[in-house]
Amino acid sequence: MVGVTCAWYLRAASHQVTVVERQNGVARETSFANGGQISVSHAEPWANPAAPGKVAQWLGREDAPLLFRPRLDFDQWAWGVAFLRECLPTRTADNTRQLVALALHSRALLKQLRADLALNYHHVERGILHFYTAHADYQVAKKSAALMRTLGCDRRSISAAEALSLEPALRSVAARIVGADYCAEDESGDAHEFTMQLAQRCLQHEVKFHFNTTVHRLRIVDGRCQGAEVFQQQGSAPGVPTVLETDAVVACLGVQTPALLKPLGIRLQVVPAKGYSATFDIIDAARAPSISLTDDEYKIVFSRFGNRLRVAGTVELGGVGIELNPARCEALRRRTEELFPRACDFSQPRYWAGLRPLTPSNVPYLGESRIKGLYLNTGHGTLGWTLAAGSGELIANLVADRPTAVPLRSLVA
Repeated sequence: MVGVTCAWYLRAASHQVTVVERQNGVARETSFANGGQISVSHAEPWANPAAPGKVAQWLGREDAPLLFRPRLDFDQWAWGVAFLRECLPTRTADNTRQLVALALHSRALLKQLRADLALNYHHVERGILHFYTAHADYQVAKKSAALMRTLGCDRRSISAAEALSLEPALRSVAARIVGADYCAEDESGDAHEFTMQLAQRCLQHEVKFHFNTTVHRLRIVDGRCQGAEVFQQQGSAPGVPTVLETDAVVACLGVQTPALLKPLGIRLQVVPAKGYSATFDIIDAARAPSISLTDDEYKIVFSRFGNRLRVAGTVELGGVGIELNPARCEALRRRTEELFPRACDFSQPRYWAGLRPLTPSNVPYLGESRIKGLYLNTGHGTLGWTLAAGSGELIANLVADRPTAVPLRSLVA
């Protein structure tokens, strides 16, 4: 999603654009089955003063919302130390301001993009409702909501009765809800469908796509990035790379970006944050939620795509594979059935896992690197859908040497 959106804005700025993709189509990895939320109201970093205590509390729980798997890996521990530093109140406040500014800009661009291109990806413009079942967490959330409003995001703290009025499908747990946040301007939609449709619009505007193609290394000539050597599964002799000559390169490889840039002396602090989702077919529309929801207790989100309900969440740090953990999958199914009994066919869940590129601060690497002509657009973590349009447009402005709508003070690597 991040790469295709960036390609669109670069082409709109009159550049000739080529997208290199190792899969046989777009949005086949991290953008395939995410939670579907465009959530400016919760563009808050995982790194916050409460995070260390929560992580310690969840240690050893296979179904924990945030699971840390320690490994004998220097980069992982260095990332962990940096994460703890970003949990300091002053760092968290600064990171929140940057993320909200980018998210607000991105949401506005997405609305315009959808209207201009007539994109239809099961988007729902009914806001996001975040409900709480613990009084202490709700009190903290009230302070966060107040901060969001000062930053230009209309996140309102509402009562349990107001929450149930907005989403009657929560009636099964009505007695446990102590309050909620609601942001009417937030949205939800199918990120995979969005990316496929936008890729088609890119093709219609002469953007080239090289599928089944892997980047071997970038070409640096006289201190400037001038293309890449790539391996294509078809069309070239085994072991012989194809050279793509370009004026500039944008690295949007998600969790693969650090490995590509490390030989160039650029060390990005990005780790794979494994997330899970389950997709259920809705069999009783009245019992299923119609507003995109966030369940604070379990840190999972619910988004409705027509007759499907997407449930997603959790962050698992410390692994690189996408094998499904049965305990974490079952936690999604069990909680969904508890909240919305008989709403879906819970006997046929479609599970998925993806690796989200997470920085210690949650702020992405966005801007030109110290190598001329090499731009970074990665590290969006759990906010890829929320920040994609804004990130792509900002990169296009940087490449064209135009002012950016959002200051890139510390977003630039």
